[in-house]
Amino acid sequence: MAEPGKGVTAGKLAINVQKRLTRAQEKVLQKLGKADETRDTVFEEMVGNFNKQTNEGTKLQKDLKAYLAAVKTMHDASRRLQDCLAEMYEPEWFGKEEMDSLAEDTDTLWLDYHQSLTEKSMATLDTYLTQFPDIKARIAKRDRKMVDFDSARHHFASLQKGKKKDEAKIAKAEEELGRAQRIFEELNVELQDELPSLFDNRVGVYVNTFQSLANHQEKFHREMGKLSQNLNDIMTKLEEQRQLKKDGTAAAKTGDGAKSEEANHSESASSAPKGAVTNGSDGDLPPGFIYKVKAIHDYTATDGDELELKMGDVVLVLAFDNPDEQDDGWLLGVKESHWAQSKDITAKGVFPENFTQKV
Repeated sequence: MAEPGKGVTAGKLAINVQKRLTRAQEKVLQKLGKADETRDTVFEEMVGNFNKQTNEGTKLQKDLKAYLAAVKTMHDASRRLQDCLAEMYEPEWFGKEEMDSLAEDTDTLWLDYHQSLTEKSMATLDTYLTQFPDIKARIAKRDRKMVDFDSARHHFASLQKGKKKDEAKIAKAEEELGRAQRIFEELNVELQDELPSLFDNRVGVYVNTFQSLANHQEKFHREMGKLSQNLNDIMTKLEEQRQLKKDGTAAAKTGDGAKSEEANHSESASSAPKGAVTNGSDGDLPPGFIYKVKAIHDYTATDGDELELKMGDVVLVLAFDNPDEQDDGWLLGVKESHWAQSKDITAKGVFPENFTQKV
């Protein structure tokens, strides 16, 4: 209990204690049905709406905080994942600088997203909820003043009905009744004006909160989509370079084998008797063809003038009508199986030389 002289005097303490006792007695009498109670069903409905609004706002605040915590967790996880990739990405690999820049941009985007949600959506909701404790305290005060009003009303009525009327007491009771009624009605009128307006304002707060959230989400995911596409492009080009390097190694090995076989063939041809057929690498090569090759890899045609190959296919190689049209590393020919069936040279097509070897 506060001591006299420290903001609360002994007289005020006594008055407050007496008020609490009087209110408690009045509530007991009302519950027992020995005293009528002032009721306002319209105001009670307003209070019900206020309690509902308070619960909804508090839940929204709690869930939005949880969402922000999840965004922070995702940001931390994203940073660790980007750091892991940066550590593994070797300096000579394609796009090393772009990869480092992409990691920085991703981290910045997460930071901006979290900060925007905190400063806009969360701040708006926090400001909205700061007014609720004051309103709640005033509703409680209004309820207390209503009990004081009922108590003063009942006390005044009992004095008026008494057999021995004390005019001085009646006058004092009437004065106390008027004061209690005035205080109660002032609070009651203020709250009846404020509560409906506050309840209606919740719509605007929810709209602003979720519109802000949706706008920041849309911007974040749009920008993150661009960064993700850049990452995918870098990974694709890195794999393409690896595949090209792998194919180049295989082609070099194939070329060495072809040179060795060609040398053997040349040696055989030089030792062949005069008058033998030496048109290409095979004595039974049809006229017009240069030599035969055999597919050592499958090749899927990507254009209408290309020849599709399956490993093991034998192709009869033709000379280009215009040598300038021949691209490096490409040959022109007809599959031997097609030529054997139809003798049709129109089915010719180009194909990559490193997918074949001479036979």
